[in-house]
Amino acid sequence: MDIVWNGHACFRLRGRETTVVTDPYDRSTGFPPLKLSADVVTISHKHPHHSHVEIVQPASGRLRTVDGPGEYEMAGSLIEGVATYRDKQRGKTVGKNTAFLIHLDDVSVCHLGALAHTLTSSQLEALKDADVLLVPVGGGETALDAATAAEVVNQIEPRIVIPMFYGSPTTPPDAVELFCKELAVTDMTIQPRFQVTKTSLPEETRVVLLASPEPKR
Repeated sequence: MDIVWNGHACFRLRGRETTVVTDPYDRSTGFPPLKLSADVVTISHKHPHHSHVEIVQPASGRLRTVDGPGEYEMAGSLIEGVATYRDKQRGKTVGKNTAFLIHLDDVSVCHLGALAHTLTSSQLEALKDADVLLVPVGGGETALDAATAAEVVNQIEPRIVIPMFYGSPTTPPDAVELFCKELAVTDMTIQPRFQVTKTSLPEETRVVLLASPEPKR
């Protein structure tokens, strides 16, 4: 599987036969416009920064969209949506969020969307088998701060951790540095993409930092 971060919460997961795009955004994020193609798009919640499906073209045939809890088998992938929240008051402030566990090429990728709280026992039971965790670290009302993001990582215990939700004009400039400090990560090398297979997964949890487009200032 080839993983590319397009900024904010948008990733492209490209498997041997299927491509999944997560949370495509519009121009108001401050990042350059997206131009992507996929077989499946996952939407964590209805907001222009996470649900701008119009910019994604079908890779082949019909583009399929998943935007809520449930189990979905489509285009050669199995996707499980788990109900979570965008705030610490069970959605009372800014609403609900869906975390997705995406099974592709024998690797399970968990995209937490705009999760803003630690996981309950039932949520953890549904997401605990993630090999790769895409975790928001930008802080604020609708994303995990560094300490809470690290706590969620320790809950799930994935093999690979890829932070997201940072590097935009609206997030703290040191968000990812604080997150890495919480996990005692010293290697801050940024790479353009990450390729992973089931057999290449490390024994111990590893943090991978991916490059994203430069935001407009």
